[in-house]
Amino acid sequence: MPALEIKNISKIYKKGTVKALDNFSVTLTPGIYGLLGPNGAGKSTLMNIITDNLNSDSGEVLYDGENIKKLGKKYRNILGYMPQQQGLYDDFTLNRFLWYMAALKGLKRREAKLKITSLLGTVNLTYAAHKKLGSFSGGMKQRALIAQALLNDPKILILDEPTAGLDPKERIRIRNFISEIAEDKIVLISTHVVSDIEFIAKEIILLKNGKLISHDTCSNLTKNIEHKVIEAETNKENLKYFQENYRMSNLYYNDDKVIVRLVTDTPPENCKIQEVKATLEDLYLYVFESEKKI
Repeated sequence: MPALEIKNISKIYKKGTVKALDNFSVTLTPGIYGLLGPNGAGKSTLMNIITDNLNSDSGEVLYDGENIKKLGKKYRNILGYMPQQQGLYDDFTLNRFLWYMAALKGLKRREAKLKITSLLGTVNLTYAAHKKLGSFSGGMKQRALIAQALLNDPKILILDEPTAGLDPKERIRIRNFISEIAEDKIVLISTHVVSDIEFIAKEIILLKNGKLISHDTCSNLTKNIEHKVIEAETNKENLKYFQENYRMSNLYYNDDKVIVRLVTDTPPENCKIQEVKATLEDLYLYVFESEKKI
C-alpha cells in the first residue's frame, strides 16, 4: 500500500520569529484525510511542502520510502493540487485552460480529450467549456480548479478549500465525487466547512500553531468530548451572558425561550440542560476556541 510520510517537518518564517510548522509528523495512506485548524495554524505551509512548492527547514517528505526531492518529476506526475487562490487566466476559455494544464502535465492528446470531457461533466461545467474564465463565478472557478487537479489521475490529491463558494447542491456533488475516487488515492482536504469532511474522511488531522494536536477517526475524536456538548434553555435577557462566557455553536428560538448549544467543561447552573451528541464542529470549537472561566 502506498504511503506518504511527513517526518519531523519544521518551517520558520520572519527571521525565526514565527514557527509555521513545529516538528510535524504524520503518515497518510489511501483514503481521505481532513486537515482542520484556524487561520495561521500552518495548513497552507504544510500543503506547499507536500506539493514541493516550498522547502522545509528540517524534516522530509517520503513517498513509498523515497524522498520527494529525489523523486522529482516522478513525484509531480502522481500529484494533483487544487490551490485556494483562484489564479486563473481570465482570457482563456475553460476548455483552453484544461488543454493547457493537460499539456503541462504531459498528457497525450487522446488521453487529454477523454479526461477533459469526463471531468467537465463531473464538475458540472460542460455547458461553460467555451466561456472565458474571467466571466466565471467564484464557485465555477472552484470547480475548474478541481478539474485541473484531476487531469493526470493523481495518486496524491491535495485540495485547499475545494467547496468554498459552492451552493449546497454542488458541494454535495463534489464531496460525493471526492469520496468515490479516494479508494486508491491519498486525498488531503483542508477546509473550514467542517461538515464537508465529517462523514467522508477516514481520519481528521488537527493542527494548531504548527503542531499536530491529534489525528484519528471522527468518531474517536468526538468521543473525547462526550458529556461536554449540551443544549441549555434560557431567555433573550440571558443570551449575551452565554455568548460572552461559553463556546456557543448554535441557538434557536422556541416560543419565548432560547435554546443554546454549548461546548463546555462547566455546564451552566440554574437552567434546564440536556446532553446532545457531539459533532465534528463541536470538536473544532472545543479544540480551537478558548472558553472563559465561568
